[in-house]
Amino acid sequence: MRAFVFPGQGAQTIGMGKALADAYPASKAVFEEVDDALGESLSSLIWEGEADALTLTANAQPALMATSLAALRALEAEGFEISSGAYVAGHSLGEYSALAAAGALSISDTARLLRIRGTAMQEAVPVGVGAMAALLGLDFEAAQAVAFDAAQGEVCQAANDNDPGQVVVSGHKAAVERAVELAKAAGAKRAVLLPVSAPFHCTLMEPAAKAMAQALNDVDIDEPTVPLIANVRADVVTNPAVIRSLLVEQVTGSVRWRESVSWMAEQGVTEMWELGAGKALCGMIRRIDRSVATRAIGTPDDVKAAVGG
Repeated sequence: MRAFVFPGQGAQTIGMGKALADAYPASKAVFEEVDDALGESLSSLIWEGEADALTLTANAQPALMATSLAALRALEAEGFEISSGAYVAGHSLGEYSALAAAGALSISDTARLLRIRGTAMQEAVPVGVGAMAALLGLDFEAAQAVAFDAAQGEVCQAANDNDPGQVVVSGHKAAVERAVELAKAAGAKRAVLLPVSAPFHCTLMEPAAKAMAQALNDVDIDEPTVPLIANVRADVVTNPAVIRSLLVEQVTGSVRWRESVSWMAEQGVTEMWELGAGKALCGMIRRIDRSVATRAIGTPDDVKAAVGG
């Protein structure tokens, strides 16, 4: 049994998806649809722009989605359907890619939603007020305890439960810096501040959640053709009204990736294919459950290998 998974922010690189667009007309059409939806040539930025501009949240989010959907369209061109998967799941913004892949959202609507999401998340907290840090070598419960002790009246929350030894905390900068020191004292192998522009997936993102609630009210969401494993539930969701609600909750809620992967494995999923840029999710999946085979698909060669395999 197979699941398709979709990467989140941080996977972006200049040039991603270009080889797919050159090799597959259907992949090129994805980038053209995103450009049209946004009223600008995001594809030019992705393929020829400056890394700093692509890293901006408002650009990175739709760009990563476009690259993921381009990989899917390439697979489809080789006769491989999304319906061959038992589940879809995405890490943070990757959840939108998963929904677009499963036909719950149109690519155009997804691009516009991610532009709004990226802008709203960036604007929710003034630059320098918030921070995020990766705590390596602590389990989720230990990381939660560190975040609680570090808060001291400010916000500090476990934002991403990525794998058994990697939890990301998010919140006010001073509180996150306290969490780094407390994590080291608690036995973390490493605890480092991340080069991010805002404190994602914590209550400081409430203004962005309100913006997404409004934006999501204006788009049609259909039942996905492949069931979604939602970030904030780590469980299966197919009802469009529930999906809409969870996408709002996701802005301030934790990304429960470790639990999501474990849940799918418990249902009998034996392989997970990461569609789009990079291989970050493949690494997390292997650390969560080594019995699950992984495959990253981001180039024409990857597509050929997947179809041939």
